[in-house]
Amino acid sequence: MTTPTPPTVLVLDADPPPRLGRLTGRARIVHTDAAHLAERLPAADVLLVWDFTSDAVRQAWPGGGPRPRWVHTASAGVDHLMCPELAASDTVVTNARGIFDQPIAEYVAALVLAVAKDLPRTLEYQRERTWRHRETRRVAGTRACVVGSGPVGRAIVRALKALGVTTALVGRVPRTGIHGPDDLDRLISGADWVIAAAPLTSRTYGMFDRRRFGMMQPSAFFVNVGRGGLIDEEALVHALSRRWIAGAALDVFAAEPLPADSPLWELPGLIVSPHMSGDTVGWRDELGAQFVELYERWAAGRSLRNVVDKTRGYVPGH
Repeated sequence: MTTPTPPTVLVLDADPPPRLGRLTGRARIVHTDAAHLAERLPAADVLLVWDFTSDAVRQAWPGGGPRPRWVHTASAGVDHLMCPELAASDTVVTNARGIFDQPIAEYVAALVLAVAKDLPRTLEYQRERTWRHRETRRVAGTRACVVGSGPVGRAIVRALKALGVTTALVGRVPRTGIHGPDDLDRLISGADWVIAAAPLTSRTYGMFDRRRFGMMQPSAFFVNVGRGGLIDEEALVHALSRRWIAGAALDVFAAEPLPADSPLWELPGLIVSPHMSGDTVGWRDELGAQFVELYERWAAGRSLRNVVDKTRGYVPGH
């Protein structure tokens, strides 16, 4: 009696690689870099996009031959891998929904507190050995507009409400507790904190442009923990240089790593972080464990969680 050949899991690598020891004997693990992805795709049953910063899948997928039945990306966003051919295929796409929600919410709350309490300047004065008393803002009673009603956006709302912030959540369609896009301009014009946490789709690309920065309050602070393409970076440079808004914090960018010659590095009032808002100690192990759990469901013929609507570009809410 012959032993069935286990399914082949092709891993688009990043360093460090995922820990998939629990799949020993149950899957044939093949590792690849971006350069060899296209030639190895036809032999794969499953593709794990561990290098979620790479656009190699989008480049390799349109080629000839069979394609994996399931693609999982170790990220919340799927814009880096989605292409028309993948969107039109029968391949199931899943993402890392649930891993980054609370860490990103904590990061946003930390930014709000740090800015309101003027901690960056406190640290600057400490380095200068300067004793300068100031008054800072009270966070409770301020207003926030969170754009993106997925798990990350909802976690941000919970974190800000715990600080006493009055929070409005904006999603793709209006429903109970969530505003629709038609309310966005009104809400950001009255918000102290505007937080972008939406997926990058054709509807959201460049949604924060010069017009929207121009309608924010001069005291408003803007945060982007969604995707770099949500904002027009030149428009943000314009808005901060002319003090249309008080400041901003960006954790995601159109080009990553952020080029050394980008004007964003030295823009007054801007906090730059290297796409780390969701990355807490042990996050890679959580991502690996999530994939193993999903693989076990897939191998058993059970329905997968975190299935992406490929036409929308995200996992639909319930």
